[in-house]
Amino acid sequence: MSAVQDTASKSFRPFRDGFRYAALSAALVLAIAACGGDKAETDPAVQPETPAQPVQAPPAPAISAQVAAMSVDQLREAARAAQTEQRMYAPASNNAMEYYLALRDKQPNDAAVASALTDLMPYALIAAEQSIARDDFVEAQRLYALMEKTDKAAPALPRLKQSLTDAQTSFAQRQQQTEVDAETEKARLAKLEEDRKKAQEETQRVAAERLASQQAQQAEAARQAEANRQAEANRQAEAARQAEANRQAEAARQAEAARASTPATASANDLRAISTPSPKYPPEALRAGQSGEVLVEFTVGTDGSVSAARVVRGTPPRVFDREAVAAVKRWRFQPVASPVTTRRTIGFKPGT
Repeated sequence: MSAVQDTASKSFRPFRDGFRYAALSAALVLAIAACGGDKAETDPAVQPETPAQPVQAPPAPAISAQVAAMSVDQLREAARAAQTEQRMYAPASNNAMEYYLALRDKQPNDAAVASALTDLMPYALIAAEQSIARDDFVEAQRLYALMEKTDKAAPALPRLKQSLTDAQTSFAQRQQQTEVDAETEKARLAKLEEDRKKAQEETQRVAAERLASQQAQQAEAARQAEANRQAEANRQAEAARQAEANRQAEAARQAEAARASTPATASANDLRAISTPSPKYPPEALRAGQSGEVLVEFTVGTDGSVSAARVVRGTPPRVFDREAVAAVKRWRFQPVASPVTTRRTIGFKPGT
């Protein structure tokens, strides 16, 4: 006999003993009535015994000692595996609900654990009601203990407890009508265990499908939120790039307009360089082996010095700009009759 069958058999033993006691009492009353005639019928001292009431075994703890002894990481991994394998609330000592309860005892403020237990409560309630309908009071009491530990204030608990008490009383009364022979009881318990497993498998399969659907919906919502966040970040970055491009275009337009409004009395062809020191190579670019070029616009004064140097275009942007402008400002040309504005491209190549 399995452990479940043995427990159930012990739970039913008081019902059978009560039935035997009631039967012996009734037999004694009949015997006295046969010997004493009408006197036995009017003798107040001879009354039939009240049938024995069902004795309920003390409920087992909701969490087994084996589960309670597990670490937080072990409980979390075991709970995930139990859900994946559709062991939502059964078998005892190896189900998701029991693992989550033990995990909540160790980490009371874990919101994910509380949410998981809330999701599992309806399935445990359905299973408990099905167990009561099958007269499987051992399983019903175990499920009730799980639900009570999950939420003592759950509205369904009083009704479920009353239903369990009524079913046990009704079962005891039925048991008192006939004595079930050991082999019949053994077969009934075996059938009960088989039905229980089938019912658990089906109920937990449906529960797993529902949970999987909920999790998929949550994952899709999270993915959509992340996609929206990324799209908004890209939009803001593009707006910033466009604003910078517009600023640079406006600056170039203003410079071009200024040049167009200033009459030139000398041209770039009149410039004769005296000294054009090379720019310094930016250390970061040198270490990275990065090359590039900068188009610099500058004005040569009548004394041959450089002023108003600015970057027209840098490739890559802002890597070599500072050093190119600094170098151009150190250049010297032969004096000219009037200031001349020109452009030069300065190249940067590692090793040159």
